[in-house]
Amino acid sequence: MTVTVIFLIWLGLAFGSFVSALTWRVHEQSKTKNNKRNLSIVTGRSQCTRCGKTLTPKDLIPVVSWLINRGKCRFCGKKVSWQYPATELGLMTVFVTSYLFWPGGLESAGDWLLFITWLLSSVGLTALLVYDARWMILPNRIIYPTALVATSGRLAYIIGFEENKIRAAVLLILSITVASGIFWLLFMVSNGRWIGFGDVRLGLITGAILASPSKSFLMILLASVLGTLFALPGLLTGAKTAASKLPYGPFLIVATFLVLLFGGPILDWYNNIFIP
Repeated sequence: MTVTVIFLIWLGLAFGSFVSALTWRVHEQSKTKNNKRNLSIVTGRSQCTRCGKTLTPKDLIPVVSWLINRGKCRFCGKKVSWQYPATELGLMTVFVTSYLFWPGGLESAGDWLLFITWLLSSVGLTALLVYDARWMILPNRIIYPTALVATSGRLAYIIGFEENKIRAAVLLILSITVASGIFWLLFMVSNGRWIGFGDVRLGLITGAILASPSKSFLMILLASVLGTLFALPGLLTGAKTAASKLPYGPFLIVATFLVLLFGGPILDWYNNIFIP
């Protein structure tokens, strides 16, 4: 276990660094039609977002480089956002916590398939969380590849490991319908005033990950609670109003993580108390 945890710490930090680069490059590419090759996540070199200087390996050590350079670029001296180490530490926490609290444990090949699918999906979800929090949009260039990973992994599990494949497939469809369909209805009724269509597309990912309509309902409920708690201080102090825009994607993503790991016991508790 210790070796696995250490490996996941390293992997989470590395992917967290990748997420910061991915979100910045996708955003910059959306603003320009020229020089996109230099902004490619595959071929582009890591650079300071302020002065454009190419970064060296010693500038790219997750968290450590930021601390050594005191949160500044080594070349231009301008501040480097705290978002970078926060993203790295956040994804590291997701990786390690998921391993330690994976529902039912990691006993079979099927368990590991779902676990690896989740880790890969969580990279895309973290990128979406960061992007939506900064620019209040969920870009299709991140949503669709992440949805493909989440759905493919779940379908592979159903085909290869589920005993009742038809039931599992129906639950998957219902889960996606709940996670995406509710927001589609809100979008259509409000003509996009209440919710963005990115949240509808996000449901393709969260629904596939949870693969349970009851867990998708719980995820939406929990996201609403988290969003309300986050907005409440601003509303009480007058810094925000009821009309102020708040990105909903980050709360849906955090709620998905919590429900995936801890939703089963919560639903069991609810059923034992309220359902005779």
